[in-house]
Amino acid sequence: MTRQRDALDGAQAQIERYFTESGKSVYTNADLSAILKANRAGWHLPQGLLPTRFVEFLLAKTKLKELELTSETLWPATRYTWGSLSLFELALSFRTGSYLSHGTAVFLHALTEDLPKAIYVNAEQSIKPKPTGMLSQETVNLAFSREQRLSRAIYSVDGSTITILNGKATGRLEVGRIRGPNGELLEATKLERTLIDIVVRPAYAGGVYTVLEAYRAAREQVSVNTLVATLKKLAHVYPYHQAIGFLLERAGYESKRLAPLRKLPIHFDFYLTHGMRAKDYDPKWRLFFPKGL
Repeated sequence: MTRQRDALDGAQAQIERYFTESGKSVYTNADLSAILKANRAGWHLPQGLLPTRFVEFLLAKTKLKELELTSETLWPATRYTWGSLSLFELALSFRTGSYLSHGTAVFLHALTEDLPKAIYVNAEQSIKPKPTGMLSQETVNLAFSREQRLSRAIYSVDGSTITILNGKATGRLEVGRIRGPNGELLEATKLERTLIDIVVRPAYAGGVYTVLEAYRAAREQVSVNTLVATLKKLAHVYPYHQAIGFLLERAGYESKRLAPLRKLPIHFDFYLTHGMRAKDYDPKWRLFFPKGL
């Protein structure tokens, strides 16, 4: 035990330098075990040093802090932080292969200046069989007459929430890396995918009024061709192109930019969001939307 303690004390400067230069602020137990395994020889640490002892040393002698997270519906989780905590990195630590989405991606793409208190991270489901049966006006009406179901997989931390979404399997379509506010590299949906996702689930972006503002803010950046191509690949059951076309028009996009959306067929009346009470109707896009939007 004394030999292990002496070895750790002797390597402390190297260990602290490693964490300071890593660019990460959030670690799991598995991360710390992997770091020990990869650097044991270089730091001259004995083979008998267990990961638990390594973590105990880090917590006692370095800037590493332990963070306990609780949820009403999920198992408690333990994370370790170094330096300033990035809630975005924390969100990505809960599911392997996950990525930031919806209102969180809206912020990361600078479509709003409001630092989000609700962080959304998408962990894709496994591939499911395609739905059977034909879409009808009756099924559309019924589906959108009710409030949209929301994820209850939520952790709370520092006055913010992290919501884990189980989105449809897309093979991480249009997901890439983007810099966070602290310079951290984050996995998140690209611009056009983000604009689609917030139409499909507007509640995860602050509602349809906030969605419209995001469309306005993206006007000089978005490629409508890329947006339509991505929408086709996502292959949603419902005709979200009608809602997207409506929003682009309301956001002041030039008419010629909407041409790729106008080429898509319109077979049903559709809805901008779920559970609307007072609503208006746009005959061009055959779309019901909240009155006063």
